Amino acid sequence: MTAPSSSITTRKGGRWIEQWDPEDEAFWKETGEKVAHRNLFFSVLSEHIGFSIWTLWSVMVLFMGPEYGLTPADKFFIISMATLVGAIVRVPYTFAVARFGGRNWTIIAASMLLVPTIAAFVVMEPGTSFGTFLVCAMLAGVGGGNFASSMTNINSFFPLRKKGWALGLNAGGGNIGVPVVQLIGLAVIGANGGPRLLLGIYIPLIVVAAVLGALYMDNITSVKNDSGAAKEAVKDPHTWIMSFLYIGTFGSFIGYSFAFGLVLQTQFGRTPLESAYVTFIGPLLGSLIRPVGGWLADKYGGARITLWNFVGMGAATAVIVVASMEKSLALFTTAFIVLFVLSGLGNGSTYKMIPGIFQAKAAAKGLTGEEAASYGRRLSGASMGLIGAVGAVGGLGINLAFRQSFLSVGSGTGAFVAFLAFYAACFAVTWAVYLRRPATSGATAMTASEAKTQLSYAEV
Repeated sequence: MTAPSSSITTRKGGRWIEQWDPEDEAFWKETGEKVAHRNLFFSVLSEHIGFSIWTLWSVMVLFMGPEYGLTPADKFFIISMATLVGAIVRVPYTFAVARFGGRNWTIIAASMLLVPTIAAFVVMEPGTSFGTFLVCAMLAGVGGGNFASSMTNINSFFPLRKKGWALGLNAGGGNIGVPVVQLIGLAVIGANGGPRLLLGIYIPLIVVAAVLGALYMDNITSVKNDSGAAKEAVKDPHTWIMSFLYIGTFGSFIGYSFAFGLVLQTQFGRTPLESAYVTFIGPLLGSLIRPVGGWLADKYGGARITLWNFVGMGAATAVIVVASMEKSLALFTTAFIVLFVLSGLGNGSTYKMIPGIFQAKAAAKGLTGEEAASYGRRLSGASMGLIGAVGAVGGLGINLAFRQSFLSVGSGTGAFVAFLAFYAACFAVTWAVYLRRPATSGATAMTASEAKTQLSYAEV
């Protein structure tokens, strides 16, 4: 599966590809596709373990019974801080790919996962202070950064026509790290094992991911940090609009992944084992369907899929509100799992929109061919880290909303009402910016060219 020696050269710092043009179909068929798929596979592996470590504390809190002396609000705050750090580190992780190389940074990022895992292994016992647990959870946030660097790296390997599928598969494979750590946690709880057993399982897996990245991944020489592109992306309103929409999709996915088991324990009195039996199902299905969201976006347009996906998320949330008020565990659990599935689908469709939007902007500027593709890559690559970071902050908002709702009314109903209103706002923004047909009459009528540009966003 290695590329011809003429395409990959070795220099100080590891394997570097000097020439890379995935938009050239001949190059893609002869060399590029095999190399891209190999890097995608090992990128998914590293990101997968990163997600597991990031969401580790969604399982840890299930082990923390009364002997730990923590209230439900304390536990929600612990997982909130893990979410926050995971969101913040996504920004520097995005730029680290160009600074160090995709392969090299994968090795570094994977190795860094040992820090929170070993720290938790040392302190995980009754009598440890709340502050210590909080610091360990914050250290686990580095796992959230792996997503940003991995997506930025893989975005460079694939042509535009394949990005929806590739980014969806990369993200979905990483997202599966959430249900996997929860499944392993279920097995450990079921076997009457302690949290240190769970942590001990992951320490060697982290080492394996780092070693395999070193052996089989590549850096691309042409991928460089472009401060001009970063500044342009920050100033572009679409970066912030997509950040808002990504809060609705990925923010929901990661926020619910952290909170699902704790909500079942706190609101419905489930035991750790009873919670663990169902906690993993939603994140698993949401992860598996993410590539489908990317594929549907490739076929029908990301904006269209995203729009109707928010309708579905709103409907599922409304059912959850009813189930919460009626104290129906079966209906609550079923609707929550459906909401997970829709959040995963929306993750794929929204992330596919990013390169498409900037490609459409390139066309609006009159750019064509490689010049247009280059512009699209520059701006989409620069914006992805920021969008991913802001989206992950949505997970923090969800966990803090749950914390406040349980403190105020003793259930998560208030939080879900707020989420329902937010999904309605996401629907409105998606329609207004990317699907609404512009007016073409009167003094403020758009030119035909402007109207065509507006309408082209429906295809992103």
